[in-house]
Amino acid sequence: MKKQHIFIFFLFTYIGLFNFLPVSTYAEDSKAATGFVYEVIKPENQIDDSNYFNLKMNPGQKQKIQIKFTNDFSSDNIVSVKINGAKTNSNGVVEFGPNKLEKDASLKYDLASIAKAPDKITIPAKGSTVLDIDLTMPESSYDGIITGGIQLQDITNEGKKSKEPQGTIVNKYAYIIGIVLQETDTPIEPDLSLNKVYPDLKNFRNSIMINFSNTQANFLNDMTVDAQITKSKSEEVLYDTKKAGMRMAPNSMIDFPVSMQGEKMIPGDYKAKIVVTSGDKKWSWVKDFKITNEQADKFNAEDLGQIQEQGINWQIVVGMIIGVVVLVVIVFFVVRKLSKKSKKKGKKKSKK
Repeated sequence: MKKQHIFIFFLFTYIGLFNFLPVSTYAEDSKAATGFVYEVIKPENQIDDSNYFNLKMNPGQKQKIQIKFTNDFSSDNIVSVKINGAKTNSNGVVEFGPNKLEKDASLKYDLASIAKAPDKITIPAKGSTVLDIDLTMPESSYDGIITGGIQLQDITNEGKKSKEPQGTIVNKYAYIIGIVLQETDTPIEPDLSLNKVYPDLKNFRNSIMINFSNTQANFLNDMTVDAQITKSKSEEVLYDTKKAGMRMAPNSMIDFPVSMQGEKMIPGDYKAKIVVTSGDKKWSWVKDFKITNEQADKFNAEDLGQIQEQGINWQIVVGMIIGVVVLVVIVFFVVRKLSKKSKKKGKKKSKK
């Protein structure tokens, strides 16, 4: 069976489902970086020739799927195994690896509860081993797909004292293998739902976040979002953002940011106009929201642009200098007065 390789990601590189393709030119680099290579053992219910698990399942079905590991090095390799449900980040990219994104309320079955595997596996030196992943489908029939990924990362040297100088950035590499499970071929009509609009920081910059959900059990592809922010009783656009080519995971939410372009956040009542399109589908929302005094103060204090613009507060500096000068003058006169008193006492004693 031909070995399949996945492009390695570095730290927080985002990987979409269509990126699960063999990249044989990276095989040797991958092996050097992770210390192992793997092979997806495709079961009989594999739907196509994808190099990830794309399986046709039945209600209540239990199945063991496998990944074979090979270690060409002269020492054992320890690999961590993490199973994650697919989610959507704020850039409109599907996350298959570990993340801190919230689950959407529409998510009925999380891949992490359906697929189970050991937390880690040891690959013997100059040898191979097989990782078993146990799948248990829901008892009731399910239209749509359940999807996510398996992250495989070499942790052989984790916990050992590093030879690198303190402060050195260490590259961490991992493989991510996709899993897609479906029971029926029933078409799923896409649908989106607006949850909320609220002020926040994005990359330490003032932003308005638009949170909406893909409530259906299928990917939403080629998504475009066009958002405008105005005052509640005005049509003048204060901030706007348009972004195309995005994608949402099944039953996931997105926090789509509208940058305030470095401007100070001002308390008040606002309105968001949002249009989302995907193919011939279109969703339009108008949502009122409020920025409170507390929120404005908090985010302005944390916005990097606002902090840099503020620079040095010369009023405070001048005030401190004046305070120090006054203190020095007071101390000088007090010491001088005490010195004169001591001299007078000394003269009186000498006269006696």
